[in-house]
Amino acid sequence: MLLGLLVNSTSTRAASPLDPLIGAWAGSGSFKLQDGKTVRIKCNAYYTGGGAQLGMVVRCSGGESDKIEIRSKLSYSNGRLNGNWEERTYNAEGAVAGEAQNDHIMLRITGGVAGSMKVNFTPSQQSVTISTQGIPLKSVNVSMTKR
Repeated sequence: MLLGLLVNSTSTRAASPLDPLIGAWAGSGSFKLQDGKTVRIKCNAYYTGGGAQLGMVVRCSGGESDKIEIRSKLSYSNGRLNGNWEERTYNAEGAVAGEAQNDHIMLRITGGVAGSMKVNFTPSQQSVTISTQGIPLKSVNVSMTKR
């Protein structure tokens, strides 16, 4: 009887456009700093949750001192996303709001940092583009594949 309840409860959960992101990803790209320096990076990303919730961690490194770590917790409802965003290396955080479709999420960042983040994805590949103002980190461009 309990097994029947578990099967029915999981099969009735509506699919979310965020679900293909869930899991571990790896890839490479670059970030650009305010002083014009461009750093080549290798990245690992982890997405958790599913359905109406998405947790995101993107860690990138171009060497011992050239690192970024982006974290976000998002809530999804009717195509809209809301939550928080932070970049830990540059101690920047803000609120995010945006939209989710079947192949991308688009976020506007406001608060202690201003900017945007776009993630284009398929079930096996994604690209992350970030643009910021008000901190030394100006942009991030990364392509990743699912592990």
